[in-house]
Amino acid sequence: MKSPLIVLLLAAAALAGCTQEKQNEIMRSVQNWTGTNGVLEIYAGDKLVRRFVKIDKMSTAYGTEDKLARPYRYGYGVLDENLNGAQDDGEKRVYFEVSDYSTAYVFYESPR
Repeated sequence: MKSPLIVLLLAAAALAGCTQEKQNEIMRSVQNWTGTNGVLEIYAGDKLVRRFVKIDKMSTAYGTEDKLARPYRYGYGVLDENLNGAQDDGEKRVYFEVSDYSTAYVFYESPR
């Protein structure tokens, strides 16, 4: 029983010696491995208009040639068509993009 505790203490000590950026990078790596089961909600004013559930992560898009960050984030999630917060029969996993521009939009793959 002492071995897991020692490993945990050593890992905590090693993490404490890292910069904040390195700690964030490590946490993102862990989340990429374990998933986060996130929810993305899109509002028009105060009205909920779209919801995506079971999102593992959202990523920043980068150009193929120039490797520069693009002004949107993308991910995969289940389009919650009836907005009940759960995946129901017929609701499918789709690709989506969320803009960083002031013109709010969400691009998503048609589930049908």
